[in-house]
Amino acid sequence: MSGNLGAGSLVILPTYDERETLPATIAGVREHLPGADILVIDDASPDGTGVLADAIAAESTGVAVQHRGGKLGLGTAYLQGFRHAIDHGYRFAIEMDSDGSHRPRDLPALLVAAEDGAGLAIGARWVPGGEIVGWPRYRRCISRTGTGVARVALRSQLHDLTSGFRVIDTAWLARLDLESIDSQGYGFQVETAWRLETMGCPIAEVPIVFVERAGGRSKMSSAIVLEALYGVLRWGWRLRFPRREPA
Repeated sequence: MSGNLGAGSLVILPTYDERETLPATIAGVREHLPGADILVIDDASPDGTGVLADAIAAESTGVAVQHRGGKLGLGTAYLQGFRHAIDHGYRFAIEMDSDGSHRPRDLPALLVAAEDGAGLAIGARWVPGGEIVGWPRYRRCISRTGTGVARVALRSQLHDLTSGFRVIDTAWLARLDLESIDSQGYGFQVETAWRLETMGCPIAEVPIVFVERAGGRSKMSSAIVLEALYGVLRWGWRLRFPRREPA
């Protein structure tokens, strides 16, 4: 594998209590995208994830850590990472979980799709070749239902709007109004993918194997699911009944 694979890319790893899984995630990224840089954004993890990230960064080139004062949410962490990628001239910003559910071995395929012209390459579970390992039936049902509702409400052609494993061309990120995005969790992923789709961004859905987290506890909650549902219904309403500007 070329040691330059991933050059010009920034892998953004938001963390909150991911001490058990972060080292393996970083090691996996370095193995499969050795040319990429890594930015860990830690929300003052009580388990010491931020301290561990600092220790890894001190011994590794291309790894940086940004610390935030509290648990500010996944969406704001990615927005911070997007701005960093744009400001520092990276060609691609990569979203990836730190808990082991996104396999680093799938990164090259996503990056190839982006290099071939996809402004957004989504690691998709609900396409031929995609797979989920270790999820109970109810979680599969929530994810499939959420994606189905979003596709209908937003008139989207995408099959996995909620996937958080993505490569995004920063030229397209720069065209988004990042300041107006305030969703978190599933809602953030749906909103950003849908906005890019409506802008005409070329999108590729690349099949991946999604694995239940390797350690720690899931951050998923009913509040996050309800926020995403509310956002999807609100955006769908505006899509069908746009506000008319006064003459």
